[in-house]
Amino acid sequence: MANPETTLHLKRVFAAPREQVFQAWTTPEALTRWWGPPGYATPTASVDLRVGGAYRLGMRKLPDGDIFYLSGVYREVRRPERLVYSWRWEAEPELGETLVTVEFRDLAGSTEVVVMHELFPSEKARGDHDRGWNGCLDRLADLLAR
Repeated sequence: MANPETTLHLKRVFAAPREQVFQAWTTPEALTRWWGPPGYATPTASVDLRVGGAYRLGMRKLPDGDIFYLSGVYREVRRPERLVYSWRWEAEPELGETLVTVEFRDLAGSTEVVVMHELFPSEKARGDHDRGWNGCLDRLADLLAR
């Protein structure tokens, strides 16, 4: 069972069809447009969307910070319903590898996204990621509203 102190749960409803939300989450072109909290950009993204395939997102603090990388491997891919993937910050190995599960629930034209991010090494790490995830989801909502 997931430890509540080191597991993050988020839910959002997006005014877009499930396939469109799933695609925004899994295509490099879309990820570079919304991934990262406000004040960050994601100039590079690669995605090999299959079980055992890797992803890598290059993020930087605006306006001109150095690029740092988030990467992982897909453990489950059920289009357009569910993704499970590992997550690690390449420059911060002390944070270890965490696990993300994303469910995309069809709400007849809208989509509920449920994110569970678990195995954080501390409550602080979970809290830092809570802020980051919420910023990302805000940006995804803006992109899908356009």
